[in-house]
Amino acid sequence: MMQAHAYVAIVTVVALLVYLWTVIVVGAARRASGIKAPAMTGDPRLERALRVQANTLEWLPMFLPGLWLCHLFWLAQDQSGVITAAIGLVWIVGRIFYGLGYMADPSKRELGFVIQFLASMALVLGALAGAVMALWVR
Repeated sequence: MMQAHAYVAIVTVVALLVYLWTVIVVGAARRASGIKAPAMTGDPRLERALRVQANTLEWLPMFLPGLWLCHLFWLAQDQSGVITAAIGLVWIVGRIFYGLGYMADPSKRELGFVIQFLASMALVLGALAGAVMALWVR
């Protein structure tokens, strides 16, 4: 049974590693700019890095429960978890595009944002649909 969760667990860890990457980018921007904590402004690179980190953190509470609830409610249809994990990977790709785009130029964040938004909505709505169906099919 644990194998049924392995792909989703891997995606979860990779998503957390993407968040860790944003933390490291903030640290590197702080060192490069010479701006010490708790200051958060004064260098556009640092401000963009902080925004990428904060936005990623803001989306994790939607993504992670959505990922796991969608997986658990659709486990009977997707016994390996590969479909839910694939949607989770799309979210990760979107976050990376968002971060790289925002760091280069804030106007280049939209594609990554849209990708991760759609993946998040697929997971959350998939979880909701699975929960509703579970109530009907007792």
